[in-house]
Formats: sequence, C-alpha cells, structure tokens
Amino acid sequence: MAERLGVAIVGVGGAVATTAIAGIELIKAGSNSFAGLPLADRDVAGMVAYRDMEFGGWDLADDTLADCALRHGVIGEKELANGAASLNQMRPWKAVGSTGHCANIDGSNKMESGHRAAVRQIQADLQRFKEEKGLDRVVVVNLASTERMPVADAECLQSQEAFERGLDADDSAISPAMLYAYASIDAGAPYANFTPSVAADVAPLADFAADRNVPVAGKDGKTGQTFIKTVIAPALRDRALHVDGWFSTNILGNSDGLALDDPKSLESKLGTKGSVLNSILGYPVEDHIVMIHYYRPRGDDKEAWDNIDLTGFMGQKMQLKLNFLCKDSILAAPLAIEIARCLDLAQQRGEGGVQEQMGLFFKLPQMKGSNDPVHAFPEQQLILDRWLGDQSA
Repeated sequence: MAERLGVAIVGVGGAVATTAIAGIELIKAGSNSFAGLPLADRDVAGMVAYRDMEFGGWDLADDTLADCALRHGVIGEKELANGAASLNQMRPWKAVGSTGHCANIDGSNKMESGHRAAVRQIQADLQRFKEEKGLDRVVVVNLASTERMPVADAECLQSQEAFERGLDADDSAISPAMLYAYASIDAGAPYANFTPSVAADVAPLADFAADRNVPVAGKDGKTGQTFIKTVIAPALRDRALHVDGWFSTNILGNSDGLALDDPKSLESKLGTKGSVLNSILGYPVEDHIVMIHYYRPRGDDKEAWDNIDLTGFMGQKMQLKLNFLCKDSILAAPLAIEIARCLDLAQQRGEGGVQEQMGLFFKLPQMKGSNDPVHAFPEQQLILDRWLGDQSA
C-alpha cells in the first residue's frame, strides 16, 4: 500500500495554498495534466506520489477553502465542480496571528495567546491531522504573508537556550513564523519556508533542526521575476556581456501584495529579491533596482518588468527588456508541492538539518553555517538532480 504524506500549510486559505490543493485534488480526480510540476516526470525511489498527498493547515480566515479560492480568483467554479469539490468541506485550523509582525493581515480565526500555548496547539493539530487522515508522515510548509524583519540583536534569537527562555516569556521578537518552525521541528515534522519571513533560518532554529535531524529548507519561493533573473544572468555572464544596470519592478494585487504594502514587510521581500545578481555575475551591479507595488485591480495576475543595460564587444551599449505577465499562484503552487515531496524524501533518507540541495526553489536559499548559496538556476538544477538520483534522468 502506498504511503501517504500530509502537508500542513501555514496560510492554507491563501491563493497559493488553495491553488496547490485544488491542483492535487484534480489529479486525484483523474486529470492527466501535470504542467508546471517540475518533478512530475521524475522516477525517484521513495518520493511520494501526488495522489498520495493530503492537505490541511492554519489560517486567520475561517471561511471554507472553496470560498477562499473563489475570493482569490485563481481557480473558479469550474475547478471546484470538476474534482476540487473537497475544498467546500475544508476549513482552516485556528492560526497564530500578529499585526505587530504583519501589519496588513489579520483575522478572527486565532488560537489562544502565548507562545508555549501556540506551540502546543500547532503540535496537537499536526497529530490530529495525521491520525484523522491515516497519514504516514507530515511536513509543514509556510505559505503565509510576509512578516517584518526581526530585531537582529534580540537576545532570544542568539542561542537555543535564549530562544527557549523567549518562548517562556512570550518575547515579542519571536514571530508567528518562528513559532510554526519551532513547533514543527520539535514534533519531528520537516519545515519549509516559502516566504521571506525569518523562521527556521534564525540561528537557534537552524541549530535545533540539525540537533533533531529534522529537514528544513527556505526561503522565499523563486517563482517569477527572480527565477527568470537567475536563468538569464548566468547566460550573460558566460557570454561576457557586462551588466551595467538591472531595473526590476513588479505590480500585483493579491494578499501577498497587500502584505507587502506595509514598508516593514516589503523590506523583508526586497532583501531576498535583490540578493542574487552579484553572486551570479561575480561583480557588483551598482544600479540594481528592485521595486514592488501593490496594485489591487491586478489580483493574482502579476506583471514583472525588467530593463537590463549591457556592455558588449568594443564597449558597445545594448539593452534587454523582459515583460513577464504571469499568474503568481500558478507559478508558486507547484513549487510548494514539490518542496513538500523533497522534504519528505530527505526525512525518509535520514537527512536532517538544512537541505541545501533544494536551493533552486528559493530566492535566498538557506545554507548550513557560513556556506554561500548558489543562485544560478542551471547550477542549482544540477545540484538537485544529483541529490534526487533520478532513475529517468
């Protein structure tokens, strides 16, 4: 009998989560479309099949996932009628929320206050999910809205012992994302951070994951503009075309865009989006500008626009312009699914701590210790392929 994997999602009512769940439900209902799922054609021993995945999770909204999905506008009545009807019966579990960490996102579906109480509730939810669904294993994926950057020198973030004291004291420097990461690791459930928020990458939690031999990965899913940037920049480097400047701007109107309309949350996002170029090219791009604008009418239909100024042979100036009109959640949802499958595979293989081989899924890949991340997409793909040991590659 096939083993079954549960995916517990932080932010399960969001556009990315509801899109991911609907997509898997359509596959279970007989859909043969695996477009956008980058590992669908891989034959990897031990990797769970899409049809053997179950979903649940936490959200500050208490609407059914079908209502949430319709509100986001990525999937509609057609999908809900043609296989994804189970979203009508799915409701989020009570979530940890803090407008102090994410100013523009709030809701009434909150669990009781207090850090230790929140950890206990998260772990109770994971155990209940596993028992009710008859699951063999559970992983946790953070798809919630972007939180502000924490205070870097906060005492509770300096060591595992200090973090434990911070939990006892309900220290405000410990964010909801950190609470989910801690609770997951402590429960032995692999944890992935698809957001720019600081979570398992804070030193005490990275060390905790290594000590417990629990796989963790992150952060900030590499879906659209940064994905294209990490594909094109290596080609420009290898053709010796010097990048004089790279201007990137985005407009989007979904809940992610609303969260990023808060300057403190935006700071977290820009930090991950702007980190890749110098590493790939091997020199600083002085005029690398990244901008994100919340524009409500676009909803989930994001537009990413790039202008690249280049110097070529004999000092001749050139330009490259890119305009990516994409659906944010349609790009992100398949990656969240594959991240869950890879984390589960790592746990089955007994590989705990930071999973560096999963870097191609993230804008700012979490690394072990002082290791520098690889950002160039072709190199990241090779690293993942070698780890997968794909029999069909």
